[in-house]
Amino acid sequence: MRIVPPAPSLVDQVVEAITDEIVSGVLTSGSRLIQDDLAQAYGVSRQPVQQALILLRGCGLVQSAPGRGLIVAPLDPGFVRDLYEMRAVLEGLAARLAAERASDRAAVEGPAYIAAGHEAVRSGLVSRKIETDIAFHHFLGELSGNTLIGETMAPHWPCLKRVMSDVLQKEEGMSQTVWDEHEDILAAIIAGRSTDAERLSREHISRAARVFIRHLEIQQESRPKQRRTLSARKFSL
Repeated sequence: MRIVPPAPSLVDQVVEAITDEIVSGVLTSGSRLIQDDLAQAYGVSRQPVQQALILLRGCGLVQSAPGRGLIVAPLDPGFVRDLYEMRAVLEGLAARLAAERASDRAAVEGPAYIAAGHEAVRSGLVSRKIETDIAFHHFLGELSGNTLIGETMAPHWPCLKRVMSDVLQKEEGMSQTVWDEHEDILAAIIAGRSTDAERLSREHISRAARVFIRHLEIQQESRPKQRRTLSARKFSL
């Protein structure tokens, strides 16, 4: 029988909602995060909001500010560099193991991920580009057969989504390059070329990191810090 995944908890839904607001730019760097306002906007009590903010602070999207409480953390190029250095190692490992353990499955299921990615590029929608990019890398993680790779990366996806969104809105040509590189990685996995798969994957992540970090370092002017109106949402228990 097929295992039905559990429904996301209320806290998970609030985490996703706040992350979406940050990634989309509704909540900008430096915006104050007031629990009562968030609870009212999302139609929940303060408790799941409080727990969600704790989780978001742990993954670097939220930070404490003297005299202001919690705010949306500015993107720090140094942290992004550290994050992508770690990600390059993990993604390289995932690609190598995928080539060694699951080349047949990669050949059957992989082309659909590539097709979805190219379609997302044609759509021009940043949200779809990010969604398909993450789906492809999750797929490689599954092919690797090493569950710790995905578990290690999981807390950092909110920050990665924010970085990708910030850059992809301005670097339009980058999206096509990303999917051309994904195709090369998948081809190496299907062919069972584990060394090439690892090298291509690490180079792919490192190349993207250089673009992201350069963008953050050039972006000297601070973003607007005024609070914006939150989207009203209702969640189910």
